[in-house]
Amino acid sequence: MGFTGFPDEAFLFYEGLEADNSKTYFGRHKQLYEEAVREPMLALADEMAAEFGSAQLFRPHRDVRFAKDKSPYKTHQGAFVDLMPGIGLYVELSAAGLFTAGGVYTKAPDQVARYRAAVDDDLSGKPLEAITGSLEAAGYALHGERLKTRPRGFDAGHPRIDLLRHRSLHAGMRFEPEPWVHTPQVRERVARTWRDFGPLVEWLCTHVRGSELPPR
Repeated sequence: MGFTGFPDEAFLFYEGLEADNSKTYFGRHKQLYEEAVREPMLALADEMAAEFGSAQLFRPHRDVRFAKDKSPYKTHQGAFVDLMPGIGLYVELSAAGLFTAGGVYTKAPDQVARYRAAVDDDLSGKPLEAITGSLEAAGYALHGERLKTRPRGFDAGHPRIDLLRHRSLHAGMRFEPEPWVHTPQVRERVARTWRDFGPLVEWLCTHVRGSELPPR
């Protein structure tokens, strides 16, 4: 079956998981997760693939080995189109609604170094400033890990100091669970935002690229 929207049960499932993030709750509602969350997200990803590329769904389990929060499950379902390692397009479903984003998520040292060098250079930095400014003017928010102070080697008065503080950078928009999320309209809403993220993602693929460092 094609994508028809996310049923109300998907949001009810995550409301329940937020209240009781346990293996018992997930086990009792696993079929609901599969039918109301995972299968519609797979159908959405399949229909978006021709234009944007294949999206991979994240597992519902959290990696709690090094986390203080030992809750076993994520309270959202995400899917990511990986255009370059850590750079791509994202969509997420949770009790809060739908969230779409695009940008770079990894923080490998060589990627951060290339990012900051490109931001510092007027020839590449000014276009990024224009791209992010246009996204913010269109209602998108900029996210990502960033320093509270200036990065080492850069002056606090740099014209793009806010962008230089970022170690990862992605733009996003959140949609509340209004009636349209239960319909195929979701597909065009996500597609429209992903098209808007295109210039940012293209800039990142050109200037940041995937990490060239061997994995640890």
